[in-house]
Amino acid sequence: MTTRFNRQALGLALAGCSSVAHAAGFALIEQNASGLGNAYAGQAASAQDASTIFFNPAGMTLLPDSQLVVAGHLINSSAEFSGGNGVSIPGVNTGGDGGDAGSLAFLPNAYLAYRVSPSIHVGVGMNAPFGLKTEYESTWAGSTQAIESDLKTVNLNPAVAWKLSEAFSLGAGLSLQYVEATLSNATATASGIGTVKGDDYGWGFNLGALWQVNAATRVGLAYRSEIDQSLEGDLTFNASSTVIPVTADVTLPDSASLSVFHKLNARWDWLVDVTWTGWSDFKELRIVRNGGVTLGVTEENWSDSYRYSAGANYHLDDKLTLRGGLAYDETFRTARIPDENRTWVAFGAQYRLSSTSLIDVGYVHIFIDDARISEGAVKLSGEYESAVDILSAQLTLNF
Repeated sequence: MTTRFNRQALGLALAGCSSVAHAAGFALIEQNASGLGNAYAGQAASAQDASTIFFNPAGMTLLPDSQLVVAGHLINSSAEFSGGNGVSIPGVNTGGDGGDAGSLAFLPNAYLAYRVSPSIHVGVGMNAPFGLKTEYESTWAGSTQAIESDLKTVNLNPAVAWKLSEAFSLGAGLSLQYVEATLSNATATASGIGTVKGDDYGWGFNLGALWQVNAATRVGLAYRSEIDQSLEGDLTFNASSTVIPVTADVTLPDSASLSVFHKLNARWDWLVDVTWTGWSDFKELRIVRNGGVTLGVTEENWSDSYRYSAGANYHLDDKLTLRGGLAYDETFRTARIPDENRTWVAFGAQYRLSSTSLIDVGYVHIFIDDARISEGAVKLSGEYESAVDILSAQLTLNF
């Protein structure tokens, strides 16, 4: 039973319930509030503030001498299961649909950029590129597959940008990333509920290029590398004192974005974007007990995904800018992921408080297609209804 628990529970925590992550898989795109109102369209080209350190570090060459950005996001997600084939197991669960597996979460970001010389900028960002949170009632019909799944990352991203000419800039950064996972599910034994906790550090990089085609149009190209993580932790049970050390290797995927920013006139800006994420690197999850013994292998074989977005800014006057945007996330579905394609509808605004300070706010509702699920040795079959609402705010200071 230990092998089965590790394979199912840790696999679920890393594969995730994508309905409460906000890009394909368990990636998080909420890296500023200034882009939320555009549904993150054109972020590799817009370079509107220091959060470009994440989206395209080359964009720092468009910033003032020094800039600080602090943002926060309230994320309210819902994921409700309904089905006719959940099985009640005496002593393990009483059946039922598990309630709303979503939650209310807060996600912060911060960035600092500094001009070293007319052609060199440096900066650093702190953010969370991946994450998820779902929790069901402990006695629900799918409790042997999942009760709690919680994945957090913290990423420190120092970066540098070089302005080669008036038209071209390049950027590069280093990603130092911490990941922590907590997950649990019921076991069909006297051991009760099992919980895995594990963490690790890893590193990667991001690159960017920015081309000022003419006075009105910019094109940005950005790449973030994959990061290999080897989570180390313990498997424990609430009905016994058993502690089993385990490890699990996982590759967090790379991504690439192509963005265009176009200033149509003094009032209107147009932004478009396509982003690719290399989820096909996530082929399997292999759980290994200390000593090298494989406890289980879960075949994942995910597919690469694409995200398409378009947005617009309307400059009402010198102080107020209104934003809007639409996005469509292609995604994929496995038996472990109650996820489907997503459509973003976003609105936002920026207000200039003074010559050196601005505030951004944004709101998005993510419509998620209903997802069918049928999985498990103890069959769980039904449908998920999911949605996400995000409210974000950001303060930008120039100094």
